[in-house]
Amino acid sequence: MATRTVSETDQSNEQLKFETSIDYEHNKVSDAESYSRRWMLIHTDVKYKYESYLPHYVPGLQPSLEEFQHEDVGLRADLNKTALLTAPGSIFEEITPAIGTEVHGLQLSSLTPTQKDELALLAAERGVVIFRGQDFADIGPDRQREFGRHFGPLHVHQHGGHVKDYPELLPVYRDFTAGAVDNEIKDNVSSIKWHTDMSYEINGMGTTIFYSLSTPESGGDTLYLSTTAAYNALSEDFRERLHGLTANHSGFAQAKVADHKERYIREPIETVHPIVRTHPVTKTNSLYINRLYTRKIQELKNEESETLLNFLYNHIEHGQDWHIRVHWRPGTVVVYDNRVTQHSALRDFNVKEGETKRHMLRITPQAERPYFDDGAARG
Repeated sequence: MATRTVSETDQSNEQLKFETSIDYEHNKVSDAESYSRRWMLIHTDVKYKYESYLPHYVPGLQPSLEEFQHEDVGLRADLNKTALLTAPGSIFEEITPAIGTEVHGLQLSSLTPTQKDELALLAAERGVVIFRGQDFADIGPDRQREFGRHFGPLHVHQHGGHVKDYPELLPVYRDFTAGAVDNEIKDNVSSIKWHTDMSYEINGMGTTIFYSLSTPESGGDTLYLSTTAAYNALSEDFRERLHGLTANHSGFAQAKVADHKERYIREPIETVHPIVRTHPVTKTNSLYINRLYTRKIQELKNEESETLLNFLYNHIEHGQDWHIRVHWRPGTVVVYDNRVTQHSALRDFNVKEGETKRHMLRITPQAERPYFDDGAARG
């Protein structure tokens, strides 16, 4: 397993609550909500089931993350994934040839260490693995955190949002009060925001767990795509031209548009990564650039870099041969490999006062620093 060169986050400081439509202490809507809505909650004793997963933050800056060496658990896995794929009662269905497998009849909470290793390999191969009918949201934060730690050291997000007492558990929460407007897309014609999670970090994100706690009746889906399939669709000569090029990935723009800068726990950084990276387990290559965080190809002049990046962005984002759409239902958990995928949440749902919330939770193990292996590229 990987080891860090820095200690885990110190949680001795006070953990403050985000502003949401829910009163954390009394589990009622806040004073900002309508009188009628507050009256209804008071007199019907409505309780939000996942109140304990609402976001908190610790004020003040913490040290920057340091690079660490990572050994992926997928390297230990049986290449045939026998323990996972032949689990009693389980059904594995391929969604498309390029990306995605849907699983029924198997509980993540009951997986053995061997099956978790094989899950890491399956996610590396398929990009996205969708588990339906799961009890994972209800097993408690201790078990959820330990599940994520199996795959690597857990990332603590720089914007500071976390489940109280669990800095490694990231709530992705929107309601009428909290996050109803997304500053990164508010001037765009659609809500699409393709990215790989925090690609500006030195150690990239690896086998990632994302699941729903409360979602709108319709809308709020998540789009995923395979950057491995996008790479393979390019001509051999074009792929060769990309090998060895690097680009800077920046977290400054994300920090700049934040509504609540006081919640940031680390200064934003910028890191240079190869634009084609090699997966340490499958040895396959994928395109490692994204429109949200990548800024410039280091080896090219500005106009050359802009032209090439725009071509690659459009190629990745418009290639429906390597895209899928996940509709969130109660009990849905997605395990995806951040090294070979991009994703975009859809903000196509209407946020109704006192009613609508999209409450998700992400557990994000970090992996190796992105690298390119020219030997692997040439087979």
